[in-house]
Amino acid sequence: MSFRLTPVLTATWGTDRSWTIDAYHQAGGYQALRKALAMSPDAVLQLVKDSGLRGRGGAGFPTGMKWGFIPQGDGKPHYLVVNADESEPGTCKDIPLLMATPHTLIEGAIIASYAIRAHQAFIYIRGEVVHVIRRLLRAVEEARAAGYLGRDILGSGFDLDITVHIGAGAYICGEETALLESLEGYRGQPRLRPPFPATAGLYGCPTVINNVETIASVPAIVRGGVEWYRSMGTEKSPGFKIFSLSGHVARPGQYEAPLGITLRELLDAAGGMREGHELKFWTPGGSSTPLFTAEHLDVPLDFEGPPQHGSMLGTTALQIFDETTCVVRAVKRWCEFYAHESCGKCTPCREGTFWYAQIFDRLEKGLGTAEDIETLLDLSDNILGRAFCALGDGATSPVTSSIQYFRDEYIAHYEQGGCPFDPVASTVFAGAGV
Repeated sequence: MSFRLTPVLTATWGTDRSWTIDAYHQAGGYQALRKALAMSPDAVLQLVKDSGLRGRGGAGFPTGMKWGFIPQGDGKPHYLVVNADESEPGTCKDIPLLMATPHTLIEGAIIASYAIRAHQAFIYIRGEVVHVIRRLLRAVEEARAAGYLGRDILGSGFDLDITVHIGAGAYICGEETALLESLEGYRGQPRLRPPFPATAGLYGCPTVINNVETIASVPAIVRGGVEWYRSMGTEKSPGFKIFSLSGHVARPGQYEAPLGITLRELLDAAGGMREGHELKFWTPGGSSTPLFTAEHLDVPLDFEGPPQHGSMLGTTALQIFDETTCVVRAVKRWCEFYAHESCGKCTPCREGTFWYAQIFDRLEKGLGTAEDIETLLDLSDNILGRAFCALGDGATSPVTSSIQYFRDEYIAHYEQGGCPFDPVASTVFAGAGV
């Protein structure tokens, strides 16, 4: 291989009972917390700024800068909220991390809370992952019993408690302001911004909201230092990242590697495509990022590479599809998901995703027309940039990109009277260029 994996967050996933505090201690756990508590909160914040850590939830915003937006000396409570509502199709990195090493997140949450001077933190986790919830709750109990939570943590004078809040299964609550609404007991719908959570977040108080992987990366940065962290990745996207490979690959799973790695290199690590098949299309960052094809195998997977080629790094959920996959059917399934998960607050998303689902259903059944393609593009233009939050924008990504790269396949659906990949409808896919 021309690259190396960088197991940091995933380094102990294979050890015996890795989720327990004893196993975490044996791997050096909570040493970073002791180091951080010996520093001033401002020094910890500056360390994270200097590291260049960027948000792992999809947006890639500099984490230290986000923490720095919290006003100090305002007399209000400050809150840290960890977004563990991982729900997007194909995205699978936070839940495995919590399953294997929940104390990594807890230690990171304590350090982050100390840096922003918060005395209450929340972990908002999706309600479907009951086994992970139980493991996380137990880890919080272990941390409290060991003196890492509660009053006067390790004799530092710093007080903190962590509450695990279980969501009700709504994808929209992965949007940070909808998450806050749900956390406060209201219906999960996005808030109008400004004001932003940094000044008026949970209960109207200054709040930092970060993804699980973001916060879990903090202990390693404190322990290893800025120079060590920046020795991985690229100049503008330093550090390590968990890349989730799913679909038609020989060995699906989570691969932790430096930012800037390519899909070609990751496929080498994963044993390549399944035997006898070739790559057709893939998502670089989950179903809400524009599709890539085989021509993008060497695009650097960092926060700069995919945007230069019309997509996004997103959550690094790499869904891999081979030549047996109908792109129209795949996008149809994603559109049905977005239509189902739309909170209904804004018209572009509520109506647009509904009509997406209707048109794709018609196309897949062979009842579509040439006008459907232009209607899909027109719908996308009316959703993109006009929805209340990013759910609407994300829903347009697979639609417009799939038409860009596979228009012939769309045409074949209505010209052949059905899906070319359905043996009942057609045994030959002619002229689609697949």
